[in-house]
Amino acid sequence: MERLSFCVLTQKLGSWVSGGTTLESAAMTEFASGQRPSGSPPAFRGRVSSGFPSRLHRSRLLSERFGALAALVDDVGAPCHVAGPTAAALHSFDGFELAAPFHLVVPRGRFVSRVGHVIHTSTRVEPIDLERVSGLGVTSPTRTLIDIAACTGVAPLTAALDSALRDGLTSEDFLHRRIVALRGKGRHGLPRLLDVLTGVDPSRGGHSWLEREFLARLSAAGMPMPDTQQVLARRGERVVRVDCRFPGTDVVVELLGYRFHRSAHQMQVDAQRSNALLLEGFRPFQFTYVDVVEHMPTVLSTVAAALAAQVPERRASTGSMRAARMLG
Repeated sequence: MERLSFCVLTQKLGSWVSGGTTLESAAMTEFASGQRPSGSPPAFRGRVSSGFPSRLHRSRLLSERFGALAALVDDVGAPCHVAGPTAAALHSFDGFELAAPFHLVVPRGRFVSRVGHVIHTSTRVEPIDLERVSGLGVTSPTRTLIDIAACTGVAPLTAALDSALRDGLTSEDFLHRRIVALRGKGRHGLPRLLDVLTGVDPSRGGHSWLEREFLARLSAAGMPMPDTQQVLARRGERVVRVDCRFPGTDVVVELLGYRFHRSAHQMQVDAQRSNALLLEGFRPFQFTYVDVVEHMPTVLSTVAAALAAQVPERRASTGSMRAARMLG
């Protein structure tokens, strides 16, 4: 896939940054030599007062940096791809600017280093994680987000994610699927990226991506739809609010978030919640992030079997009445 992103600016500037003979190019030369623009036409003098030369200088600077990056890629030689913060700049992620040190990725086993730049290694970069931007091999926007999560704070990572989604460079669904595919390959920034994804959810109605995906797949399979975020029991001083409860049944579904490894405390809380629901007459079924992303047919068959084997409605209704009295 070939995209024009970063170089659109320099292409629009055209002869300005490549030594053409337009008015702006001549004026740039005039400024570079220290000459005053007093003899320039009024139209250009108006651009001077509006800050045009500084913007022109910046365009030339970006073009020079892109040229330096292209030269570095050529010097390192194939296979080699632009990666990390440098790829983020080429994809025009908010908050990232093209500047040295440039980041590249090469296959593990290539012992390459360049002074002033960062050469990463990877056991494998799959074709789905690669594309071309302005003639350079670059990690895809989705893979770039996953990679920069290891070296980027929450605030700039959130800005980068939002801009990638805004510009249509990735989708939340595809990003989750690539996270699952790459989770066992030393991606140390995945927990942070998952935190950022979770933090985005409240602005979209309060349901997590995991819950939305579960509901969408249920609907697509023509299965009964559950009520969401239902208070059904109490755990000590806290109420137990479940992700999904199928009305008229005792079937409850809990979706266990984004974490691949749950802490001892999290497992203890999950057990207490499950026990509280059992005491109230419900059957809680738990599905993990990986279950929903990779094994949804099994999830659907499990839910279908649970609904087919449901106990009479009276028992579940009794539990709901108890929960209501607790809240009252």
